[in-house]
Amino acid sequence: MSDPLSEIVRLLRPQAVFANLISGKGNWAVRYSEFGKPSFCIMLEGGCRLAVDGHEPTTLSAGDFVLLPTTPGFTLSSFLPSPPVHLDPTKVPKGLELRYGEQTGQPDMRSLGGAFLFDCVDPGLLVSLLPGVVHVQGSLRLSQLVQMVGEETADEKPGNEFMRSRLADMLLVEAMRSTTSGSAPPGLLRGLGDERLAAALKQMHAHIGRRWSVAQLAKIAALSRSSFFERFTRTVGVAPMEYLLAWRMEIAKEFLRRGELSVSEIAEHVGYGSTSAFSAAFTRHVGQPPSHYARAA
Repeated sequence: MSDPLSEIVRLLRPQAVFANLISGKGNWAVRYSEFGKPSFCIMLEGGCRLAVDGHEPTTLSAGDFVLLPTTPGFTLSSFLPSPPVHLDPTKVPKGLELRYGEQTGQPDMRSLGGAFLFDCVDPGLLVSLLPGVVHVQGSLRLSQLVQMVGEETADEKPGNEFMRSRLADMLLVEAMRSTTSGSAPPGLLRGLGDERLAAALKQMHAHIGRRWSVAQLAKIAALSRSSFFERFTRTVGVAPMEYLLAWRMEIAKEFLRRGELSVSEIAEHVGYGSTSAFSAAFTRHVGQPPSHYARAA
């Protein structure tokens, strides 16, 4: 059985850049301008307040993990108000510890702030899957990963860069798992949180080249055709065949980018009986023929 979430992470190919260790003491506040790219905060010790533009302020505690898929402007602060220091995230020195508030003494808060870089065809894929703020609390598994990240950051042992990148992969998966309930926007993650739709989605991913019909997928989900169509469209955000087409095109783009298969082989793999039919569908969906896309990629 195919695992759609693993496939998504594989296509995204996350490369985490752990930018800075961050600590704070006393009363402090920092205001970061919009970054526009995926970033994260891992709380190692203590706590603080996070106010992301367009969202309700929230409290961060040790072991929490926050992911901002598009990182709008936000304010990070101690629990008592203080005039914020304004910072441009693109100009913050990399690799240095950032100290907020009182510059000496044992900090009240320690965290790790960084950004995810994705070596992928469609970086918007992550944004389409997740809510604007992913805040994971009370996860023992995530707390263990956070602890390991802190250890790898504190101890510059051989191989720590590789370890941090692998831990980032796992943190991303845990964050995505946490949103398979109602907190996710319409999309794959919310669909995977629906037991009946998940069964159909897994089969679609496992057999992407099969000539699926709505009736066949409805049978797998143990729903009537009309109920399945309505439930899938409402939960995933698009109709079943539209979702299947979009996923086939993502797989096709990955194959074209790697350059290991011919266009006719890719067409067969993603369920098209002829190269011309695949080329026409790809051109409509992507905006350029497969051969042009392959050259550009």
